[in-house]
Amino acid sequence: MIDRPASHPPAGAPPVPAGRFATAVNKDVPVAAPGEFGALQLGEGQVRGVVPVWPPVVLAPMAGVTNLAFRSMCREYGAGLYVSEMITARGYLMGNRLTTLLASSSPDESPRSVQVYGADPVDLGEMVKSLVDEGVDHLDINMGCPVPKVTRAGGGSAIPVKPRLLARLVRAMVQNAGDVPVTVKMRKGIHDGLLTFEEAGRAAAGEGASAVGLHARTAAELYSGEADWTAIRRLVEILDVPVLGNGDIWEPYDAIRMMRETGCAGVIVGRGCLGRPWLFRELAQAFEGVEPDRPPRFGEIVEIMLEHGRRLVELFGEGVGVRQMRKWTAWYTKGFHGSAAVRGQLMRIDSLEDLERAVAALDMEEPFPVAALRAQRAKGSKTQSVKLPEGYLEDLEDDTPPKGPRTLEEIRSWEKALNGG
Repeated sequence: MIDRPASHPPAGAPPVPAGRFATAVNKDVPVAAPGEFGALQLGEGQVRGVVPVWPPVVLAPMAGVTNLAFRSMCREYGAGLYVSEMITARGYLMGNRLTTLLASSSPDESPRSVQVYGADPVDLGEMVKSLVDEGVDHLDINMGCPVPKVTRAGGGSAIPVKPRLLARLVRAMVQNAGDVPVTVKMRKGIHDGLLTFEEAGRAAAGEGASAVGLHARTAAELYSGEADWTAIRRLVEILDVPVLGNGDIWEPYDAIRMMRETGCAGVIVGRGCLGRPWLFRELAQAFEGVEPDRPPRFGEIVEIMLEHGRRLVELFGEGVGVRQMRKWTAWYTKGFHGSAAVRGQLMRIDSLEDLERAVAALDMEEPFPVAALRAQRAKGSKTQSVKLPEGYLEDLEDDTPPKGPRTLEEIRSWEKALNGG
């Protein structure tokens, strides 16, 4: 277990109601007191003015997840900022159809936020200029991806090992972003013996990053164990820019605890919202000082799931949209009685009608199970030995950009492998 300090809510925090729907760790955590938390301010001091984010809750960029369909649902439920899944600079500049689609938005999506991946300062600069011209309001760069294909080439979570390289990439983005705030998302380091977040955080802030997001795990840990919130607190202590905490936000009260214990300016929500977009409503209520609503019953979740499917079909077309929906059905139905028996059917659906038929036998009145609140979603509990280029650790002052994907075939391969870190 991670050694976490006690959370001390301020005077005036609302009393905790009896019978709260929460796991044991959150049974006694008060929601926000009046004025306890303020809006996250991105880009403070820039000519255009800040991008205020309220509630201070960010939908994490996740590959295959945070496309426009899911972002729109999270926005409607109350997320303060909703970041696109990561797009590669080369793919975007070369006009790759899927890259362009993943970067797309809608007129009512505001603020518009895009996460980019690139290891070449020239590519990043050109991409940023173009995205700013399109009206993007916020840009984030992925420096936390732990996928072997990426780290083996010196990209993703390998970049913060070399702070001068990180600084060079952030500088290229900031110089071409005008008054659009640029943020960085990274991990603690490669493994517990090679922690990089302090020096990397200072380098990013020194080059003008408006905030630093920290997934409080190492690349070796992937998504296993408990996130080390003490690392978030340490980054808050040493940086003059806002720090966003990422890791183990499963319930709305987790976000309140994280901000109280670390002093971070906002939270990033990843796996906890998979198949649970209403989590953002609960988070918004907790930050407003209101006891969150109970999660929907299964019948309501079926309607949410079908609406999600309709939005995926509208975005990708029926064939691709329904295939994308297959993985979501496992997340939406996780923990409900009888769901395991129909999961095989759900993984083979060819239409939304197939989805409706597959779940019809389940109990539509079943309440959301408490046990599913902190159930693992998408990523398992495995760890890894991080792959780095041969000789990569011999010169940490080297700022030579690593080799990234250049051809459309390489770009498609990388985009399939990459994730939000």
